[in-house]
Amino acid sequence: MSRTSGSAAAAGVVREFVGLESPTARRAGAGGHPCQGIYYRGVGRKPKVAMIATHYQIDFSEHYLADYMATRGIGFLGWNTRFRGFESSFVLDHALVDIGVGVRWLREVQGIETVVLLGNSGGGSLMAAYQAQAVDRHITPPEGMRPAAGIGNLPPADGYIASAAHPGRPDVLTAWMDASVIDENDAVAGDPALDLFDQRNGPPFAPEFVARYRTAQIARNDAITDWVEQELEHVQAAGYSDRPFTVLRTWADPRMVDPTIEPTARQANLCYAGVPVKANRSARGIAAATTLRNWLGMWSLRHAQTRAEPHLTRIHCPALVINAHQDTGVYPSDAQRIFGALAGTDKTQCSINTDHYFTTPGARSEQADTIARWIGKRWR
Repeated sequence: MSRTSGSAAAAGVVREFVGLESPTARRAGAGGHPCQGIYYRGVGRKPKVAMIATHYQIDFSEHYLADYMATRGIGFLGWNTRFRGFESSFVLDHALVDIGVGVRWLREVQGIETVVLLGNSGGGSLMAAYQAQAVDRHITPPEGMRPAAGIGNLPPADGYIASAAHPGRPDVLTAWMDASVIDENDAVAGDPALDLFDQRNGPPFAPEFVARYRTAQIARNDAITDWVEQELEHVQAAGYSDRPFTVLRTWADPRMVDPTIEPTARQANLCYAGVPVKANRSARGIAAATTLRNWLGMWSLRHAQTRAEPHLTRIHCPALVINAHQDTGVYPSDAQRIFGALAGTDKTQCSINTDHYFTTPGARSEQADTIARWIGKRWR
């Protein structure tokens, strides 16, 4: 079932709301569909090529690129799974089935001949997982759960784009983790020798400090996983299925503080949540609200299937990787990891001198032109 309505967006663009059920989730009692989004196309146009963009939990229905692509003759479906706004409930195979609902709608309802996945920011690893599963079934369900209905029959896309994307949820969380944390239950305790915000350590930070810091970040992720495994066994033995917990202090990537580490055009001492020292001491942050099972499925370096590289090695379709050179949270090395892991031979890499959301003057038009040219050389 779908529910659609047309309304004016940018000049020359038609927006169409789409609400659909999923093979594993029906329409809610309050009326909401598990899969929702907005389809954009140029007025009077019937595109044969369309993009679909989805994130783990951020609402992409009004994605900033949608109007730009529609005015260039390319359809755009800003698509949300049932987990929009509910990251702590995220289950990968169910999310991929929901993305498949959007891909099928583009092909079967809109008559789209070429579907291009847009993996923007965190969506880079999610859309990589979708395409990889569609061409090579390898995703396994969480322990104790059956595979999501339809997970073995996802319609593959024709192209993949990673834009300002990082190599996966476990990777970006670990890179941003405060390595000085010594007690996950104590919000302020820390090791001064690893304190990113202690001026005795820098900036600038010595390579030896950065190496010790990175090792401690990985150790912190692994230590949380160790505790989660034990705690899950404990609560399940008592008849409970799961429990929530909090991960604090996750705005502490040395690159956020020291611009001499992997130099770019980014503003120094800045992250997505503002000044890193203040953001790191706030209640805001990725993985701030998670559960035992969600940690294993989303954030754990050891267990989560939300790391991009295992999926990228299965992607052979044409691919485009776009780096944002002023990004304060995703860096050129992230784009290079994605580009290097892609299995196909038709892959292109470029960089645009702008921030994570391409808000600098002309950046979104440049991004859209770059994508449109890349598509036009292959499918139009």
